[in-house]
Amino acid sequence: MSSFPTQTAGLTFLTEGGPETEIHYRHGFDLPEFAMFPLLDDPDAVAVLRDMYERYLDTAARHGFGVLMAGVDYRASPDWAARLGWSSEALAHAQIRGIDFLREVAAPYADRIPSILVSGVVGPREDAYDPARQVTADEAQGYHSEQIATLARAGVDLVQSLTLSAVPEAIGIARAAADAGLPVSISFTLDNATHCLASGPSLREAVETVDDETGDAAPAFYGINCSHPHEFIPAIEPGPWFQRVRSLRPNAALLDKIELSSLGHLEQGDPVDLGELMGQLAQRFPHIDIWGGCCGTWDTHLEQIAARVGAARRHS
Repeated sequence: MSSFPTQTAGLTFLTEGGPETEIHYRHGFDLPEFAMFPLLDDPDAVAVLRDMYERYLDTAARHGFGVLMAGVDYRASPDWAARLGWSSEALAHAQIRGIDFLREVAAPYADRIPSILVSGVVGPREDAYDPARQVTADEAQGYHSEQIATLARAGVDLVQSLTLSAVPEAIGIARAAADAGLPVSISFTLDNATHCLASGPSLREAVETVDDETGDAAPAFYGINCSHPHEFIPAIEPGPWFQRVRSLRPNAALLDKIELSSLGHLEQGDPVDLGELMGQLAQRFPHIDIWGGCCGTWDTHLEQIAARVGAARRHS
């Protein structure tokens, strides 16, 4: 199985922010089922996406960060595609087009950015914020293997599984990625009241359980996404387990997930405050080397995050 690069002294990565919320709320494109991949058939949407990613890449270049790019495939799995009327063949074609799009946009930055890595995104089978039906590890492995196999064909550097709220699904995804010969990262989202996964476990319990249950197929690393720092900071406990967490991608605003998704507008929070919080985390946890954003964030937030994290790294 291929491996994802380990931490390198002096190299920090920046991810994109929240492309779904940005293109929907800031630019007015509809996202049925929160799916971005159908936008690849809309030239106007593709032009906006290109501009969004170029602004993100400009931010990374300005601050000397590498980039870990992901694209339009968060909902590119069989059940979500079926709800939109897409066949398996059309879905696979869209996945590969999405990865090709990222590489095309990033190509002019090859001499300005120290490392450019491209990942595919695997989201949960069900609604991440209302996990009424939790799939088993075996079900998750079988279900997600189709999307991951296509990502292997596309030659991605990493499978990022984002916004997970159930441990069995994380286990299944890790095993499916290992079967496909791809490294995978698992990012959990936390409840804003309990600071645990919506399914119950603490962040520490989730990381340790997935590692224990996957063995040689364990994820390359873990992350936290779709949670504001004030939601996930209380979940951080000292111990070796947290050294497995390399990625932080916060929401812009401290709001309940269901409330956030039903507002009908973009809640951008306070980009400066968000950047300061992330800079403080960079000082506390020098092993974390992948920073970015999630819902409600765009290049304005990434600029603040990169500036504060970069400053913390220079003074560490």
